[in-house]
Amino acid sequence: MAPQRTTPEKKTDVLGILPLQDAVLFPNTVIPLAVVKKPGIALVEEALRDGRQIGLVALKDKDTDDPGPDDVRRVGTIGSIQRMIKVPDGTIRCIVGGNAVFKIDTFTQVEPYMAATVTELPDLTRDSEELVAMHRNLAGLFSKLIGFLPQAPREMEMEVNNITDSNLLTYFIASSMRLDTADRQGLLEERNTEKRMRKLTMLLTKELEVVELGHKIQSDIQREMEKNQREFYLRQQLRAIQEELGETDPQQAEAAELRKKIDEAQMPEDAKKAADRELDRLTKVPTASPEYSVIRTYLDWLVQLPWSKETADAIDIAKAREILDADHYDLDKVKDRIIEYLAVGKLKKRLTGPILCFVGPPGVGKTSLGQSIAKAMGRKFVRLSVGGVRDEAEIRGHRRTYIGSMPGTIVRALRDAGTRNPVMMIDEIDKVGSDFRGDPQSALLEVLDPSQNHTFRDHYLDLPFDLSQVLFVCTANQLETISPPLRDRMEIIQLSGYTEFEKLQIAKRYLVKKQREANGLRDSQVQIGDAAIRAIINDYTREAGVRNLEREIGSVFRKVARRIAEEPNYKARVKPDNLVDFLSKPRFYNEVKKRTASVGVATGLAWTPVGGDIMFIESSTMPGTGKLVLTGQLGDVMKESATAAVSFVRSRSSELGLPEDYFAKHDLHIHVPAGAVPKDGPSAGIALATSLASLLTNTKVDPNLAMTGEITLTGQVLPIGGLKEKVLGAKRAGISKIVLPKRNEIDLDDVPKEVRDTMTFQPVEDVADVFEQAFGKRFGFRAPIASAAEHRTEGVVVPIRGHATRRANGERKRPHRPAVSSRKR
Repeated sequence: MAPQRTTPEKKTDVLGILPLQDAVLFPNTVIPLAVVKKPGIALVEEALRDGRQIGLVALKDKDTDDPGPDDVRRVGTIGSIQRMIKVPDGTIRCIVGGNAVFKIDTFTQVEPYMAATVTELPDLTRDSEELVAMHRNLAGLFSKLIGFLPQAPREMEMEVNNITDSNLLTYFIASSMRLDTADRQGLLEERNTEKRMRKLTMLLTKELEVVELGHKIQSDIQREMEKNQREFYLRQQLRAIQEELGETDPQQAEAAELRKKIDEAQMPEDAKKAADRELDRLTKVPTASPEYSVIRTYLDWLVQLPWSKETADAIDIAKAREILDADHYDLDKVKDRIIEYLAVGKLKKRLTGPILCFVGPPGVGKTSLGQSIAKAMGRKFVRLSVGGVRDEAEIRGHRRTYIGSMPGTIVRALRDAGTRNPVMMIDEIDKVGSDFRGDPQSALLEVLDPSQNHTFRDHYLDLPFDLSQVLFVCTANQLETISPPLRDRMEIIQLSGYTEFEKLQIAKRYLVKKQREANGLRDSQVQIGDAAIRAIINDYTREAGVRNLEREIGSVFRKVARRIAEEPNYKARVKPDNLVDFLSKPRFYNEVKKRTASVGVATGLAWTPVGGDIMFIESSTMPGTGKLVLTGQLGDVMKESATAAVSFVRSRSSELGLPEDYFAKHDLHIHVPAGAVPKDGPSAGIALATSLASLLTNTKVDPNLAMTGEITLTGQVLPIGGLKEKVLGAKRAGISKIVLPKRNEIDLDDVPKEVRDTMTFQPVEDVADVFEQAFGKRFGFRAPIASAAEHRTEGVVVPIRGHATRRANGERKRPHRPAVSSRKR
């Protein structure tokens, strides 16, 4: 037999008795009460003052006016007054929480309120499987009842499912149900838990049957009102009213308007059939249906797209060259390629061919070149920024099955342009995201393929749209992050950084005029000379483009505008001497000589996505056991270059005048400053070797010298990439002499003439030549076993076409260069 859980009876002090007119309070529940009679008001006030509990019992007859001991039931609930508010009419509103069930033993007083001695009645609970079954059944019935009551809060169902105590469950359900006072009192007086649950289950089942019957009656009534007949009747009435007023049906008028737009759009046959089919569906769908708005929006997109609208190309080669020269200074090779592109299109009477992709650091004019192309051709220009896009649906659109779906950015741009042959610039194509959420670069493969994009199919339209007339132009800062298939569809046009002379001309021709107008100044109010512009270029900006230069010029003009606003007669002439008054102190200094004043420091060249730069390589030695320490956040390739440089120097220790056991008794530490910036690539190899040689021979490196090139264990200097950007970065840093690989000598043709005329370039083939240029003396290195260009086998000279040659050629295509971020500059 299962154990029975009971609470022993407990005698309680005298309690004030508050009669309830038509309510029963259960334990662990609360009820609001309105106390309007004087005995009850006196009891509540005294209980609140003394912090005592009260006894709440139901009246036998709710209509009793002045209840006495014989008018109240003998079983009630001990309650605590949780909140009380006095109403201006003298009555009380309070909230009472139930604690325990009691029975009245003897009344001790009737005035000013009733009081009695009471005994608490415990719950008689016996744990059993039957109790668990009744508990679950009771909770399920109550949840089902709540489902038929839309006004009931959903939290009640959650609360019932979370109650584990059977007594608490019965009290909660009994207090929440619509029951008579007699039924509630019967449940309260029943102290056996199983019997109380059975009684409550019967009451709950009865209430559920009543609610289900009412719900069925309501459903039958609604079913009798045929929806189609009702709508037909209403529409007939509406049509009669409209005819009486001389109005037409709005839905029919809207369909006629769409029909007219479809005819005017001159769609292809497939699109026309789809539009007609959707329009027929639209006339049969009620306007209140959600499907109506979906079809209506789809038809709006179809009629707004430029299926047949296009602008006539007015390609004048001389005028195009004039526009390009007026909008951009220098960039002769880029302009020549654009002119060739336009010339071929003029001869073929159709612009077809590869997609142009301008690649270069920020601020060199990539985006504005696309605008100039559109101006030269007389076409509309639209720009799409795809940087950070991670969902291919942004390119190809969402299917119409989704709520809020819309076409992709390509179709939206064509809608905005209003023609099917605009110049569309896809900006920042190298920053398109690709992860588990999608691969937008793959979605661009069809868009940027001239042999496929004539049948581009957007997911929303689900119709082929001809993109072959669109002139796509892309921009990027680097090629490494563009997928190879997408890169293969584009013709890469490299844009390098500007020289100081080019920046000066750009500032004089474009930037000064633009910023003067932007700040509301006249020519007579502010003058800025060439010397001041050069000072801004060298001391306040160090970049490949001219974006920061324009900002600094704008800062100068804003300071002048403020002074003129305060003093209308003020006129400014900006010179290098007073530039500090406008831009504070210079931000950049020529620190090459200071950084290379110690032995063990060499200057290398670095390529970054934002232009070229210099970097310093420092070496140090200390007593130890021959360990090598590399710091500066170096990548794997650069670490391998450092290891190769150390191995080369160790193999030539005798020529450098070092003892045989020097490396066995000393540790080497190579550090590349700007440790927070990642660096990688093999092109710092000879700079690493030069830094070590400077340290070990106690010889300083020429401070005006910078170098770039990959080193091999045999002392050869292999070619690198990005030479033009590195040379321009060295020029900005004040370097006058550059050591470069012999096989990169041909790349000097890309360097502007004014830079070549002011710098010295020394091509080298081996490290001995590098040391001679760096230290001013030549070390007598022994020749390697096999020469750099040939390998002798049985007296026959066979050219080597192995790994070294492939690596050099590969690096010309996709170079591994030390990466230094813009923070260093």
